[in-house]
This record gives sequence, structure tokens and C-alpha cells, in this order.
Amino acid sequence: MLLAAVVLGLLWQALALLVSRPILPGPGEVLATFAVEIFGELGLHALVSLWRVLASIALSVALAVPAGLILGQSVRLNRLLSPLLYLLLPIPKVVLVPILLLFFGIGDLPKILIIFLILFFQILVLVRDQAAGLRPELIDSVRSLGAGRRALFRFVYLPASLPAILTALRQSIGTAVAVLYVAELFATQRGLGYYIFLHGSTLFDYPKMYAGVVAMSLLGLALYFAVDGIHHRVCRWQVVSYEAG
Repeated sequence: MLLAAVVLGLLWQALALLVSRPILPGPGEVLATFAVEIFGELGLHALVSLWRVLASIALSVALAVPAGLILGQSVRLNRLLSPLLYLLLPIPKVVLVPILLLFFGIGDLPKILIIFLILFFQILVLVRDQAAGLRPELIDSVRSLGAGRRALFRFVYLPASLPAILTALRQSIGTAVAVLYVAELFATQRGLGYYIFLHGSTLFDYPKMYAGVVAMSLLGLALYFAVDGIHHRVCRWQVVSYEAG
């Protein structure tokens, strides 16, 4: 990880020297700007973006996990709703940004909703497939002990679906942060997307613009490694089996 960052920094510096224009400052200047700005304006915008992403993740998990488990348990319901699901899944959710702004106005809600839509369908499909793929004998053995639908949901389906939930989050975080940037270009004066656009296209302060890009990249990386750490902690049995294999 450190080696990759060093190589990337060296390539950036070489490209900056080659271009030799204000639009591409060197990594040293950008990192110095970042170190100052992160405790000021940039830090405030980063907190707003972090809140929007975390709220979207919480909302998508709270709604997509139960829906995926229900579809995974019910063959009839899954057969009924799958065509609608597969129709909505490929639609690029970023095109819905103007529509959400029209319906919900400015503020955090439309930004949270657009990221929620991305995460929701990813989690829903993976959790549904995981729940539907559970071995029937495992479910029958738990039922033979007197477990009802609620107990099956809590002690069988939900634990078995945790890897799928966390995998969906890891796969979607990069897209979610990218869409957050687009969403923060519209009808807002808060967030990293707004900060990057303001300093890059309005104030032409390129070191600050790149500092915002670095901050957004670190936001995505931090969220990815946070989910990866949770995966290693709560799905230790799966990690051990992978390492053993």
C-alpha cells in the first residue's frame, strides 16, 4: 500500500514537471495545501460528505437487507418481483439526480437518496442470492429444533448473508463516492464535490482543487478499508477458510 502510494506520487511529480503548467501542481504543493485546509474549510466539507455517505449506507442496509432476505426465502415473491428488479438494476442512478432535486429540493436528502439507490440494489441482489442459496437441510435442521420464521431470520439467514452485505458495500463504495461528487455539484454549497468544483472551475485555485480530490479519494479508501475490517472481524470464519485455501 505504501509502495503503491510512493510510486503514484513519483508518477504524479514526473507528470507535473512534464506538463509544467499551473493546472497540474506537484504532489508536494498539493499535500501541503491539504495539510492546512483539512483543519479548515476542506475539513468541514469532508465531514458533510462523510455524513451523506454514512447516512446512505445506514439507510440502504436497513431496507435492502430485510427485503433481500424476504425475497430469498420466498420463491413465489422472488419470481414476481425479479423482473422489476432486473429492469431497475442496470439504470445508471446518476441520471436521477435532477429528478430527485426537483422532488426533494436542495439539502442533504436528494444526495443521500441517490447514493442509497446505488447501494440498495447491490445489497438487495447479493443478499437475496445468498439467502436463496442456503442448503435446505440446514434450514430443516433448525426448524426441527422448533425455530419459527423470526428465529430463522435472526439466526440463520441474517448471519449467512453478512458476507454478501459487506461484499456489496465494498463493491459499491467507489461508485457511491463518485456519484456523491456529481450530486454535490447541484444546489448545494457544502461537500467535497462543491469544494472541488468551486476551487477548480470558479476560483482557479488548483492546489486546493487537487487537495479536494485527495480528500475525496481518502474518503473512499477509508470507507472501503473500514468495511473490509468489519468483514474480517464479523466473518472471521470466512477469512480463515480463504487463507487456508
